[in-house]
Amino acid sequence: MDRFLSNGINKIDAKGRVSIPAHFRSVLQKKGQSELYALRALEVPAMDVGGPDLLEKYEARIAQEDPFLRTAEDMSFYVHGDGAFLKIDQDGRITMTDFIRDHTGITTEAAFVGRGSFFQIWEPGRFETYRAEVRSRLLSLRQGSPHAQAGVSE
Repeated sequence: MDRFLSNGINKIDAKGRVSIPAHFRSVLQKKGQSELYALRALEVPAMDVGGPDLLEKYEARIAQEDPFLRTAEDMSFYVHGDGAFLKIDQDGRITMTDFIRDHTGITTEAAFVGRGSFFQIWEPGRFETYRAEVRSRLLSLRQGSPHAQAGVSE
């Protein structure tokens, strides 16, 4: 499987390193990716992390914008100026830098959360809170759907 699925929590060692979950490392290996690109998620205290394909996805979106408008400038600033490359060591670990810690609130553990073509890194407590919010929103949508009101399984 070549998607980032599921989630897991790993401890950060005394040197500030954390192991990327084995199933995430296998996806990276299948994709031939040894360097990661990390970007501070806009709306949540998490890092969006992926290989060069994640950066390319953002750059393709920027290329669709008029280069003379502020939107293109803002997007480029965000993607190119507020992102960072992360090195994976020989043991499959990355360093939890201040860049990551300041945005996420991570201290002693990191939650890795699959998002299909990329993954996120969260502070575990914040992840659990957000997971509950997402489930609640989806349940509200489902309960408000005509199928749910009629008792029809979707």
